[in-house]
Amino acid sequence: MKLLIPFYSMYGHVYRMAQAVAEGAAQVEGVEVNLCRVPETLPREVLEKMGAVDAQKTMSSVPVCAIEQLAEADAVIFGTPTRFGNMCGQMRQFLDSAGTLWQAGSLVGKVGSVFTSSNTQHGGQETTIISFHLTLFHLGMIIVGLPYAFGGQRRMDEITGCSPYGASTIAGKDGERRPSGNELDGARFQGRHVATIARKLAG
Repeated sequence: MKLLIPFYSMYGHVYRMAQAVAEGAAQVEGVEVNLCRVPETLPREVLEKMGAVDAQKTMSSVPVCAIEQLAEADAVIFGTPTRFGNMCGQMRQFLDSAGTLWQAGSLVGKVGSVFTSSNTQHGGQETTIISFHLTLFHLGMIIVGLPYAFGGQRRMDEITGCSPYGASTIAGKDGERRPSGNELDGARFQGRHVATIARKLAG
């Protein structure tokens, strides 16, 4: 059973969450996990002005996704930063190139799931994931979130991401905050949960 994790990460927060999702999915027997980056749309000079070049270098070993890879997977867990309550432009452009897959029904019945990050606690994490789901519904995917079986959603002793819609992390105003242990646990749970469901469906 093949599970694909396409993500976009400018400063490395979503990348770290993607790694945790992959760790969780890999715990399910018989699951092949692949991590990939969606293509960058910003020129290097813009990334330099945004202070994102060093983070981009740390992700350079991760292969860039081709849209056809979605059809080859049994389950896809997408990772995107939040941009004004929606997915980032890089992910939007990637998905907008899936018209051929949509016409052929290539993703119908496959499991789809989403995780995200935002600068602030109320920075649109939930709306980003929910609005992302609309695209997955149009592609015919079966949506899986992060159930309350992950008890970390109920924590009141810290400011933390994660919701029933998917795992998430809070980056901080200047990106200074890294994913917490609880947020990474949520990502691992989501990866394992999606892989388990997809394996049952594939079987």
